[in-house]
Amino acid sequence: MDPTLISKKELLETCGISYGQLYRWKRKQLIPEEWFIRKSTFTGQETFFPRELILERIDKIINMKEDLSLDQLADKLSPDLFGLEMRKSELLERNIVSKIVMDRYTANEPNETVFSFDLILTLYTVDQLLQTGEMSLDEGAILVQTMRDHLGKFEGKPCDLLFIRKMGMSWFALITAASDIYLESGAKLIVRYPLGERMERLKEKLA
Repeated sequence: MDPTLISKKELLETCGISYGQLYRWKRKQLIPEEWFIRKSTFTGQETFFPRELILERIDKIINMKEDLSLDQLADKLSPDLFGLEMRKSELLERNIVSKIVMDRYTANEPNETVFSFDLILTLYTVDQLLQTGEMSLDEGAILVQTMRDHLGKFEGKPCDLLFIRKMGMSWFALITAASDIYLESGAKLIVRYPLGERMERLKEKLA
C-alpha cells in the first residue's frame, strides 16, 4: 500500500468519525472532492485519501467546528486563491520564495512584476526541493519550465511531481495524484512530490 495514502476505513477509525460525518463534510466542501481517490484492491474498489492532507484537515475541522458554522469553516479551510496574484517584491518581503530562487529564475523580471498563483507555486516548489539538497540549480531550471508548460492543465486539482534520474540525466513529470507509476530499468525515482500538499501550505502563507 502506498504510504502516502490512507484508506477510508482506517481514516474513520483513526479520527473517530462516522461515515455520515465524512460525507457531510464533503457535501459542505470542507473536504475537496479530488481527495476521494478510488483505487482497485484485491477486494474490489476502495476509497483512499492523501494521508497527510486529510488527517490535518479533519483535525482542523474537529477543533474549529464548535466556534464556526460549516459554511464559515469551508470559507476558512478552502480559500479560493487560484486567482490570486502577488508582486515579486512582496513574495521576497514575506519570505515565501527565497532571493536565491528569484535571482536565478526570474532575474529579468522587475520587482513590481505580478506573478500568478501557478507561477508562485512553481517557484515555491523549486525552492523547497533545492533546500532538501536533492536537486541542483540547473535541474531547477528544467523544473520551472516543466511546471510553466503543464501545471495549468490540472486546473488547480492536486497532482504529483515526479523527479527521475537515469544515467546522469534528469526528467520531471506531472501526473494525477495517487496514480501508479512504472519506470524503465535503470531509472530512479528521486522524489514523488505531492503538489496538493504544497498548495495547502502555500495557501496558508498567502492567506
